[in-house]
Amino acid sequence: MSERPSDIAFSDAVRRMQEKLGSRADYARTEKKGFMRNRLDEDARTYIAQRDSMYLGTASADGRPYIQHRGGPRGFLKIIDDYTLAMADFPGNKQYISLGNLSENNQAFLFLMDYPNRMRMKIWGRITLVEDDQELLKLVDDPAYIARPLRVLEFAVEAFDFNCPNHITPRYPEAQVAAAIAKLEGRIEELEVELARARGDGTN
Repeated sequence: MSERPSDIAFSDAVRRMQEKLGSRADYARTEKKGFMRNRLDEDARTYIAQRDSMYLGTASADGRPYIQHRGGPRGFLKIIDDYTLAMADFPGNKQYISLGNLSENNQAFLFLMDYPNRMRMKIWGRITLVEDDQELLKLVDDPAYIARPLRVLEFAVEAFDFNCPNHITPRYPEAQVAAAIAKLEGRIEELEVELARARGDGTN
C-alpha cells in the first residue's frame, strides 16, 4: 500500500508529466497538505449518500479500460465503514465486462457527479466480488426493484478527492424540475384569478 493516498493517482509517470508541463511544484505542496484522503469523513459520507448514479471504471489485465454507468435509489451505494463501500450487482445485459475485468484486475474507480451543485468525487480502490454473505446482500438490496442482487461489489477505498466545478453543466432530476414547474403553474393560476378579478372590478 502506498504511503499517501495521492500516490494512488500520482504515479511516477504522472509526476514526471506534471514536472514536464509545469504543475509539479503546486501539486507537491498540495500533497504535503493531504488533499487526497482514504478515510470517508462526514462530508464524503453525506455526498455519497445523496447520489443516485455513478460511473464505475475497470480495466482488463492488459490495461484495456471500461466505464459502466450504475444507478438506483438515492444512497444505493452503501457506506459499510470509514474505508469500505458496497453496491448490489443485479442481473443486466449479461455482457459481464466489468465482472470479467475484476476477475483478473481488481483495481477500480468510481466517479460520482452532482450536476445541480456542480461537484464531482473521484474514488480509487479495489473491488472484491462477494456472493455468499447474506447479511451484506440484504444490506445492498432494493426491495422495490424487480430483481434480487446476484452478488455484492465491495469497494475498498484507497484514495478520494473532490474535483473542481469547471465545465460541469448543471442538470436537475426530473422530479425536482416537475416540482418547480408545478409551483410556478400554481402561482400563475393565482395571478390569473387576481387579474380576472381586477378586470371585473374595472368594468363594473
